[in-house]
Amino acid sequence: MEEKIKNIDNRLEHLENKLQGLFLRIDNLEKENLDLRKENQFLRQENLRLGEENSDLRARLKINSTNSSKPPSSDGLSKKPAFPRQKGGKRGGQEGHEGNTLKMSDKPEAVVLCRPPERCSRCGSDLRGIQYNVVSRRQVMDLPEPRLEVTEYRLCECICPICSKEQPGVYPPEVRAPVQYGNKIRAITVLLNNEYKMPYEKISQLFNDLFGYSINESTIVSSNEACSNNLTESEQVIKQAVIDSPVVHFDESGIRVDGKIRWLHNSSTEKYTYIFADLYRGVRALESRKSLIRQISGWAVHDCWGAYFMYDNFKHAICGAHIIRELRFQEEIKKRKWACKFKNYLLDLYKMPYEERVRKRVEIEDRFDELCHLADQEEPPPSKTVCPRYEKTGRTKKTQGRNLFERMLKLKESILAFAFNKEVPFTNNQAERDIRPAKIKLKVSGSFRSLHGAECYARIQAFISTTRKHNLPVYQELCAVFKGYSFLTMTTT
Repeated sequence: MEEKIKNIDNRLEHLENKLQGLFLRIDNLEKENLDLRKENQFLRQENLRLGEENSDLRARLKINSTNSSKPPSSDGLSKKPAFPRQKGGKRGGQEGHEGNTLKMSDKPEAVVLCRPPERCSRCGSDLRGIQYNVVSRRQVMDLPEPRLEVTEYRLCECICPICSKEQPGVYPPEVRAPVQYGNKIRAITVLLNNEYKMPYEKISQLFNDLFGYSINESTIVSSNEACSNNLTESEQVIKQAVIDSPVVHFDESGIRVDGKIRWLHNSSTEKYTYIFADLYRGVRALESRKSLIRQISGWAVHDCWGAYFMYDNFKHAICGAHIIRELRFQEEIKKRKWACKFKNYLLDLYKMPYEERVRKRVEIEDRFDELCHLADQEEPPPSKTVCPRYEKTGRTKKTQGRNLFERMLKLKESILAFAFNKEVPFTNNQAERDIRPAKIKLKVSGSFRSLHGAECYARIQAFISTTRKHNLPVYQELCAVFKGYSFLTMTTT
């Protein structure tokens, strides 16, 4: 009996050990299962992240100037117009377009007579000395032989016959050296370097090809500096005209100065362009003494750069072209239906006559809110990013589309400013056209060597742009600047 009890105890002990082993194994399996669940959750989120990253990278391959801020020059041969062209129009010059057909001059510099032959082609009679008549004429317009015209100034003096004092003459104020270039050459080097974006070396090579003289780089630099200094008063006139304008366009663009990123800031109107260079893009530049933003009191048309919204001394108007590009991205790349409807809504509103917009204002604003509601329903809701490995919650993540429509809803009044204010344009193209030459200059000539050089360029380019807006000849106006005045001042400085 005791032996049986002993066997039972042994069996019970064995079973107990076995159960403890099973419990330990269960605990290990539960812990392993928990770890696998966490790892699985992490891998799922990592897979989602990689999927989104892959989608974003694929979307970048489809980005062009019509659905992003990329310049049209990056599109290559597949350029598309910013706004859809109307179908059915005829090619070539449109009605009302002023052509540039060559016209005959009433005062030709030279006349060549194409006389009849000396003998008659029929009977051989001598035709010399016989009066002939001009029956038609043709003109050839060409350039004269390029050469430098040298003007020598000789200083004279005389002796007063009464007091015997020597009376010397005086050189003109612009003649300061024994040998120098004149104002016309200085003006054309400024024009070639700034407006036509030619590097110093190319300008020197051009002068050598045309005139046999290789103009020095230092001459071009000093010409730019002298032109910029002479434009100080003209710049003040431009600044005041921009400040007084009811609508001002703002934009900024990055430039390279001595290997670093610097910024050109533009404030322009239909008739005037003001540009200044600065080390910064945001508030530090806008708060500088060169900026006009605190003196503007009308409408300011710009993109959605956040620094502009820190000012309330003017009314904001958002560029419709920027909004449409973002909507087109959501439509073409992200396949969002609300973006397509919103894009068509803005384009139809742009084409609608102003009087009709004013009459339907309530309906237009209600449709804006309705489209934002559709976007809210279609876009995924905001989500908290979680890292299972560290069990930490990150910031709320929103899709690009949600960020876009929320920004549009917040800036509704500024986006629709063009619709109900006749003086406000739909786009900020005016500022973009005025700032674009700087990007072309960087591509052609490279970076600026110093901020001072960029400041000289900004002042000269602003004057050239303003001159073109007034339909005046730029070269003649630059020649006048070197004489000490311009069409903006009309007084000798």
